[in-house]
Amino acid sequence: MSSARGHLIDLSPLKASPAFARMWIGSSLAGIGGQLTIVTVMLHVFELTESTFAVSMIAVAGLAPMVLAGLYGGMLADAFDRRRVALIAATVTFLSTALLAALTWTGAETIWWLYVLSIVNSAANSVGMATRTAIVPRLIARELLAAASALNGVAFGLTVMAGPALAGLLVALTGYGWTYTIDVVLMLSMFLGLWTLPALRPEGEIVRPGLASLVDGWRFLRRASNIRMQYVVDIIAMTFGQPLALFPALGTMILGGGAVTTGILTASVAVGTFASSLFSGRVVQYRWHGRGITRSVEVYGAAILLFGVVLLIGALTGSATESSPAIALIAAACVALALSGASDNVSSIYRNTMMQAAVPDTMRGRLQGVFIVVVAGGPRVGALYAGVLASLTTLWFPPLLGGFLVIALVAILAGRNRRFHAYDAESPAP
Repeated sequence: MSSARGHLIDLSPLKASPAFARMWIGSSLAGIGGQLTIVTVMLHVFELTESTFAVSMIAVAGLAPMVLAGLYGGMLADAFDRRRVALIAATVTFLSTALLAALTWTGAETIWWLYVLSIVNSAANSVGMATRTAIVPRLIARELLAAASALNGVAFGLTVMAGPALAGLLVALTGYGWTYTIDVVLMLSMFLGLWTLPALRPEGEIVRPGLASLVDGWRFLRRASNIRMQYVVDIIAMTFGQPLALFPALGTMILGGGAVTTGILTASVAVGTFASSLFSGRVVQYRWHGRGITRSVEVYGAAILLFGVVLLIGALTGSATESSPAIALIAAACVALALSGASDNVSSIYRNTMMQAAVPDTMRGRLQGVFIVVVAGGPRVGALYAGVLASLTTLWFPPLLGGFLVIALVAILAGRNRRFHAYDAESPAP
């Protein structure tokens, strides 16, 4: 029994820090609404255009604003009260989502409004995520950071598991207006979690936002080879192994089931994330985080490769329709995607812990800004890769090729970076 308990998630951060617990709960509930809107916008755009490329362009259009917001948001988090910065970012997200709901209810939404408000949301979320992540090490002890990252994995798993599945069902049963409105209501919980935090000004020397602050952060990053390596590995995984933009078309053309299948496929990634976090007791105790990241990302590539094989089989059989889904193939695709979510989450636990433990507080906002740009920007580049390649070839080819590329490129990089391979969480060094 004690061995089984040892594998379960460590709840110590929630007990040790009520402030962290409130922020975690608020972020989790607001995250469900955010995922609800992300998938709903994808379905909305696909209904208006019937184009996978148009769906992929939602992510691509928001890439540059998100990069700028993430970088500038990190500078703001290193210069001002982080609680206030996070509250302002949450307010912008709330207002843009409310406008999206209002436009839909009045029938005034257009493809361009969907793009613009998605861009605003991604930019504000980039600032908010960078700031909230930089706050965490101020609320809990260093030895609890890995456990806190695992708890965030549970939250992310729940949000991505519940949000997309609910989006598919709500769009099918009630339409887009109600779905966006539910996100507006859930966003209110974010304010509760942030409003009750104490003031959190950065520690150490403060550099005002601007070019000098950006250069200061870049100089630090040039010396931080371990941090750079985890960025590169994650960019590779997300660029070549992110098939999310294909999901709406898969529910229509290969697997069948329409919007419901889109929600189920997206939720499957979160099932893996949630399960790996729930049984993360031994994972957070593993001290060789560089090796953990490398191995996890290689497993991720294998899972995406398996997903591509399932789609290839579906394309060859060609019997599924929107009203008659291929249940066995959908189940196999869900297993592959769950494995990808689990392996990506294990990598994320180690990456987040490395960022929070090895980077000094005075640099934490800026480096978290870059980290968020990598984490959120990689999938958008991946959406472009998947959307363009699928348009030029076929739907099953991007994940099949991408899985191979992830495994090969990460193996090559890991073999050339021994310092990253030897990274020890008990002696964190950037």
